[in-house]
Amino acid sequence: MADFRLETERLILRSWQDSDREPFWAMAQDEEVMRYLVALDRAGADAAFARGQAMDAEHGHTFWALERRSDGAFLGMCGMAPPRPPLVEYEVGWRLVRHAWGQGYAQEAARATLDWAWANRPMQTIVAITVPDNRASWTLMERLGMVRAADEDFEHPALPEGDPLRLHRLYRIHRP
Repeated sequence: MADFRLETERLILRSWQDSDREPFWAMAQDEEVMRYLVALDRAGADAAFARGQAMDAEHGHTFWALERRSDGAFLGMCGMAPPRPPLVEYEVGWRLVRHAWGQGYAQEAARATLDWAWANRPMQTIVAITVPDNRASWTLMERLGMVRAADEDFEHPALPEGDPLRLHRLYRIHRP
């Protein structure tokens, strides 16, 4: 499969390259970036990186690498994952390096991902998830037009009982 590339006014969403491995690892070491996510050691980060590449190869999409068009700087990731437990719908998601926060990059990348999905995939809905304390993430979901499905909030089965990140909110958007 050819490498994926989607451009917006300021961003490039693209397939992962080996040169992204170190910036991805650095992002995973930032405690603020990972505040609402499961911490990753080096082996876990390498495994997540490999899963992202494999997902892209198998499905033609993943949480793609995100870079700034003007200078090629690595900004994080954004894209779409196929259904996987506990989710039964496609998921849009993002994670940005801290210096990229507050500049509208996540919204621009997520909107481009949703537009791409509606144009290239047949699903009728897409979901996004986050923990209740991650206000920045769930308010972005709302700005994207996603609606919280409070009756579908769930405890993530990959996290142990009592873990403060176990409870997840689910948001959904329908095909326009």
